Order: sequence, then C-alpha cells, then structure tokens
Amino acid sequence: MTSSRFCLCLVLAAVCAAPGCAVSRRKYNEAQAQNRVLSEQNRAQLAEIENLRTHCRHVEDRLIRAEEDLALIEEQAGLSGEELAAFRRERAGLRDELTGLANRRRPLSPEVANKLAALSERNAGLHFDPATGVSKLDTDILFDSGEAELKRGADEVLAEMVRVLQSPEGADLKVVVAGHTDNRRIAGRPTREKYPNNFHLSAARALAVADALRAAGLEENRLGIAGFGAHQPVAPNVTPEDRRKNRRVELFVMMPEVPVVGWTETMPSLY
Repeated sequence: MTSSRFCLCLVLAAVCAAPGCAVSRRKYNEAQAQNRVLSEQNRAQLAEIENLRTHCRHVEDRLIRAEEDLALIEEQAGLSGEELAAFRRERAGLRDELTGLANRRRPLSPEVANKLAALSERNAGLHFDPATGVSKLDTDILFDSGEAELKRGADEVLAEMVRVLQSPEGADLKVVVAGHTDNRRIAGRPTREKYPNNFHLSAARALAVADALRAAGLEENRLGIAGFGAHQPVAPNVTPEDRRKNRRVELFVMMPEVPVVGWTETMPSLY
C-alpha cells in the first residue's frame, strides 16, 4: 500500500470514529430501507401497467373480431351499399330510441329530486329514494295506532312536499299515495267498526294523506290512492321494529307519461 493510500485510510478511519459517523450510518440505512420500499412499489406498478396493457390488447382483439363478424354478416346478407346504409341508419335509430326510453324512465328531474332529498333530510320520518321517486313516511309520525286521522303537525311535511310539487319543475308530476299496515289484527271493537280490516285502515290512511295534500293546494287530478293492507311487507312482522317498518305511507311521485292503471291519459292504447 502506498503512503498516500495509507494516509487516506487513516483519515476515513478517523472520520468514522467521530461522533457523527453513527448518525450518517443510520441515515444511510434508512435511505436504503426507503429505497427498497420504493423499488417494491415500482415493481408492483410496472406489473399493474403490464396487466392493463394485456387487458387492453384483449379488448382490442375482441373489438376487431366483433367488427369482422359484423362485416361478414353484412357481406353474406348481400346488401347493396344503399341498403347497407339504410340498415345502419335503422340500427342507429333503434339505439337512439332505446336511449330515449331509458331517459324517459328516469322518475324525476334532478331539480325535483334534489328538493325532495333536502326535504327528507329535514324530516326524520320521511325517506326519499331518488332512483324510484318514492317518498316513504313512517305512519308513527302521521297517525296514532289504529287510527287514520293525521296527528297534529303531521300535515306540515305534506305541505312542504306540495310546495315542491307546485314548483315549475314539478308542476306536471302525479302522485299515488299507498297505505300499508303490519299484520296485526286491529285492536278494539270501536276501531274495528270503523276499519273492519287492514285493507280498510291502509286505504283510509292513504286517503287522509291525499286529503292533506289536496288541502295544501295539490290539484285533485294529480292524485290517486291505494291501500295494500298487510300484503306488501318490507320486514318479517316478527319484532316491534319490523312491524313499525311495515306501517308506512308511500308517495309515488312520477312523470306524467308513466303508465298508471286508472289514469286514462297515461295509457291511451288501453282506453
């Protein structure tokens, strides 16, 4: 070993013997550990990218085969250029028609749906489903047990709903009010004399809600009622909580073109 190299080794040994050498070694080890983690993450990302590329190639292959199959079908059909263009226009028209039908099936406009959703957030007993346009009211906040007269204050939430339905966005919507009960026999002879069975009670409750909507300003020709008794349960009728879920009044808010039996303008082909 030359004298200069020997001196360099002595210098390095002296540096490593210094107090800061342990700190530098620790930082070096931490950097190495972090580098290993980053390397593993990089390998995982590269593998994911390769999987995505493979999936894209498979999708492209399927698309190419589908286009080739379509071209073969069109060729075997022996269509002229004009007939083929007409066929493609018809296919595009059918696709547009299907899209239009799908759009028509949307129950409510976003404006009305947002207003009803906000209304349900302000009222604990009101539940709104934007996918179907159904608002569900727990009967416990509307009626006393076995009764079909609205509780004091219960008409306030219904009046708020009418204000939504009278807005420009909701002016042409229709409402079907459906009453439901649990499967318990109506208790008390005086109550049974008024409502002999759960069909009577559910229909009477639906009528009471419809009357409240009408009193709040909703036009009669936009209203319908139905009573299902205990025959459309949403829970098993085993526990008190399940029976409470089954006691409900539902308001089906729908676009005017949705077919409803009894509303002749929605089913002109039937009438």
